[in-house]
Amino acid sequence: MVRRPVAWVVAVVLLAEAVFIAALNWFLGVVVDRQDMSLAGLDPSTMATSSKIGGIVFGLYFALCALVALLVAIRDRAPAGFGRVLLISAAVVHALLGAFAWGLVGWTAFLFMVVVLGLIVLLLMTYDRDGGAQQAEPGGGADRGGDPRAGNEPAAAPAGAAVPAPRTDGPQDGDDEPQDSVPAQVVTRPAPTTP
Repeated sequence: MVRRPVAWVVAVVLLAEAVFIAALNWFLGVVVDRQDMSLAGLDPSTMATSSKIGGIVFGLYFALCALVALLVAIRDRAPAGFGRVLLISAAVVHALLGAFAWGLVGWTAFLFMVVVLGLIVLLLMTYDRDGGAQQAEPGGGADRGGDPRAGNEPAAAPAGAAVPAPRTDGPQDGDDEPQDSVPAQVVTRPAPTTP
């Protein structure tokens, strides 16, 4: 089954991306603070602080998405509720980052973002909405992976119990003579008396 390895890969990639983005933004904040740079008259300390805060926020966001993918891989069940929304938002973010990376960084960053986007979409699409692989249980019905007729049939009699044979009007196996459709009635008459 390919879906669990995909979930593991998505978890590892998103966690690595979270660490990389947090470290990169922190490094840029330190550089701006030490070089006393300014952009359009903004205070350098404000720029450095906002860069560090942005790195921490995006790092925590991607780490949370990685945790959702990790739980999917461990449980082998589809993400539901808030986790599913997080993974969908991560896919949208990677699509937007890929579009910006094409113009700002180059085609290698764009290719990386597209690959991560594809992995997240693959993770979301390979799992059923009901969730993961269904295990077959002994005597399970159609919804548990057992015999599809088992849900409509009555429970089997316990071992050793006498099960009556079905009543039919036709001849049974081993009968030499045909049987009437109406069962014969036995009439006893009194024996004749002699005077």
